[in-house]
Amino acid sequence: MATNDIITKLKKNNLLGRGGAGFPTSLKWDMVKNAEAEKKYIVCNGSEGEPNVFKDGFILENYPEEVIEGIKIALETIDNSSAYIYLHKDYYEKHTHKLEEIIGDLPITLFKKTGHYIASEETSILEVIEGKRSEPRIRPPFPPQSGLWNYPTLINNVETFYYVAKINKDEYQNTRFYSISGDAQNGGVFELPENYSISQVLEETNNLPNFDFFIQAGGGAMGEILLPNELEQPTEGAGAIIVFNRKQTDLFVLMKKWTDFLLQGNCDKCAPCREGIFRLAEIIEREINNPNKHSLDEFFKAREQTLQDLFFVLEQTSFCALGKCAVIPFRSLIKKLK
Repeated sequence: MATNDIITKLKKNNLLGRGGAGFPTSLKWDMVKNAEAEKKYIVCNGSEGEPNVFKDGFILENYPEEVIEGIKIALETIDNSSAYIYLHKDYYEKHTHKLEEIIGDLPITLFKKTGHYIASEETSILEVIEGKRSEPRIRPPFPPQSGLWNYPTLINNVETFYYVAKINKDEYQNTRFYSISGDAQNGGVFELPENYSISQVLEETNNLPNFDFFIQAGGGAMGEILLPNELEQPTEGAGAIIVFNRKQTDLFVLMKKWTDFLLQGNCDKCAPCREGIFRLAEIIEREINNPNKHSLDEFFKAREQTLQDLFFVLEQTSFCALGKCAVIPFRSLIKKLK
């Protein structure tokens, strides 16, 4: 296989990265391949940690050979390269033996994720592998320009490498993996067309509710809240769909789950994210413990300016995407369910 062939195929098939950002895979591969450096690195990100996102774990369980094949293709395409598979600690403990058997003598090292959720962000991954604190880096430069130990570095997630192997064999059918959970009657991981709307995914998997519901799409902490009349759009982000029974879901408890995760998951590097999420958690905790509990509408009206100010600061001044995207579920929930 000529080294340019796979990049041409990736471009022809318009494969977008499946880690959440949706960056064109062919462009990232081309940047690293053509970078001038004596050494290059490849990182397979298997550290998914957002609540209700578990499709990479499913792929590692069922298709580890394809994932390693995708990494091997990258090694063959990018000269003077070696690779790391950066795994969530649960995946590391569960899949290390099988992955090592498949890897054999390939220059691939398994690495167990340490630290909180932000250690899954691509530049934080580089810091962790280098033995530093799990904090995001300033960009630019981007990893394809200067990544691990300042060398050009290709970072794709587990699902992306799986599809690289499929595309190389001309077996790609324009599909992606969806994690379905929550109050879904048939939850799990499903491989379906990537252009399916959310409603099509729910119908195809026998998960379209027959009760009053709403969903969170993209991820279980930073995904957007959508109503039943908003499901004619594809799933963004990490491909997660969480179903909620509207009558049985305490919206304040749900928001507290988000703030608990975001407090634990951030790196405390920047004040807007650190203090903004703490303040948001404090407001929600106070309302949960309020003996005269307000409706969501009353809650929002009483604190509208404070919440809007917090959302603005988080979205506009946070150092990385965690703080910027933390606003999405709260704003959409208040807007649509109050």
